[in-house]
Amino acid sequence: MFVMTIDQRGSRKGIDRVPELLAALEDIPVALPFERSVGDEIQGVLGGPRAVVEAALRALRTGQWYVGIGIGGVDQPLPSSPREGSGAAFILARRAVDRAKKAGERVPLAVEAAVAPERGGHAPAAEAVLVLVGGLVRGRTDAEWRVLDALDRITNRRQVAAAKMLGISPQAVSKAILRSGWQEEQGGRAAAELLLAHADA
Repeated sequence: MFVMTIDQRGSRKGIDRVPELLAALEDIPVALPFERSVGDEIQGVLGGPRAVVEAALRALRTGQWYVGIGIGGVDQPLPSSPREGSGAAFILARRAVDRAKKAGERVPLAVEAAVAPERGGHAPAAEAVLVLVGGLVRGRTDAEWRVLDALDRITNRRQVAAAKMLGISPQAVSKAILRSGWQEEQGGRAAAELLLAHADA
């Protein structure tokens, strides 16, 4: 399984952003819901790689969070709260978020797994892809996000409909999508999901 530990950056100097992040993650499928663990940190248990990628990128979007992903066993039966959970994945998630805090200017995300890379573990490759995609997500302008968020609200993702919704030209929508690296993000998401699945196998 996957345990995610996400800690706020610069929490001693800024406002508490935990409620804001919990609201942003509430629709993501989980085995145990995200909740505040200690201080300005949240933790959740997830069963699938797609949910992990989605949660990680939503957190990275704001630039306010360190993201740690632990892949390994979780003691059964699952408790009612992540705070009461135990097992290798919890330990690895803690190790991952601590390493993410040392990333400097790099995207603050780390992945740790029970299977070491020298034994065929895929965690380092999954981390590399998520860092690359996270860089795309973090680097977007507000204008690019307005276009992408509008497309997300449209069932068939038609650019003409997004342009009408935003009151801009279809050409402006197309340029924003191109600049944002949206297509590259989709490919990166698929690659990260595959590598996380292998790391969990």
